[in-house]
Amino acid sequence: MTFLPVVVAAALTASVCIATVPTARQYPPDLPSVATQHWSLATGSRVAVYHYPPAHTGTRHPIPLVYLNGGPVRGISLLDHRFLRLLARQGYDVYAYEQAGGGRSDLLPMDQYTISRSVRDLAAFIDHLGRGQVDILGFSSGAVILTRALADRHTAARLHRAIIAEPGPMDGPTARIAGHKGRRSARGLAPATTGPRSTHVPRYAVAFGLMRLGLLTPDTGLVGQAEGDNAFTAADLGSDTASGYCARDAHRIPAEDTAQNFSFSPAASLRIQQTVRDSPSIAPRLRHSRTPAMLMIAECSSQVREWATAVLADDPGVRRTQYMPGVGHHMWNGLDDNNERAVAVITAFLQDQPAPLPNYPTRGDLPAFLGA
Repeated sequence: MTFLPVVVAAALTASVCIATVPTARQYPPDLPSVATQHWSLATGSRVAVYHYPPAHTGTRHPIPLVYLNGGPVRGISLLDHRFLRLLARQGYDVYAYEQAGGGRSDLLPMDQYTISRSVRDLAAFIDHLGRGQVDILGFSSGAVILTRALADRHTAARLHRAIIAEPGPMDGPTARIAGHKGRRSARGLAPATTGPRSTHVPRYAVAFGLMRLGLLTPDTGLVGQAEGDNAFTAADLGSDTASGYCARDAHRIPAEDTAQNFSFSPAASLRIQQTVRDSPSIAPRLRHSRTPAMLMIAECSSQVREWATAVLADDPGVRRTQYMPGVGHHMWNGLDDNNERAVAVITAFLQDQPAPLPNYPTRGDLPAFLGA
């Protein structure tokens, strides 16, 4: 019996210390529906790029449209790829890239994951594209990159029009706001996510849990970046996925991705989020922005409302706001006519046509909109 504690301790130590997935990065296989290109940017990042040429029928728009997905360090989901094809069918020349460390893009050293690097990568991507100014659709953390790009005059000069959809906090002061949220999301109502979870393995449960609590830095040697990326699964996101949908959709949340295509870097994402929280206010620089911009806010958004309204308050370039009824944070989700409604809002702005929805909230509406 004296050996029992030793055996138990050894078993627990082994469960935490022994990797159960490859420790070298295993990238998702290429998609059958779109070619994966790899571009080496002037910043040193090597990113995976996807191109959806405009449809051969109808109007073709000369200015490229670039999509910045959320994450912040996450592969582009199949749900988003379907939406990008829908935009291409409207005549847009659509490009998307997975940010460094996400999806099929190469990893960076952990200390190079910063929100400033993300903005520099965007500028370098536009330069590599070589088509002059571009329109940008930024979603969630991609909208944060876009907002900060608008506050940087050198990067903003590359932007023709900007669509800021459901942004996260743009800087440290905004990140510290504990404000209002939209109507109830499906968080806590949807069935539990099924599938394998890395967090059911002690090694990853300990590492990811301590990182999320801030008790372990993202560059920890306990679990390397590549190993963590390989281990993390869609089921590990738990209720985060449900929070992107309205309560009424709790029992019909679509499959956003497949296990083969899903990619998320928990450590790199936490590091970028920390650099946003540590950054000073960008409001003084954002107030000089003149790039025509549109803000999209979801009715059932799980995001803090002030993250979006801070952009409206501080960016004089925002020409219209579209409050999207009946959708949560993931506005183009394939349910009902949600994709088509999002396309209508986006294309109307890009073509400088009347908005399909009222311009709401305006800057004058903000006190009432925020429930003051």
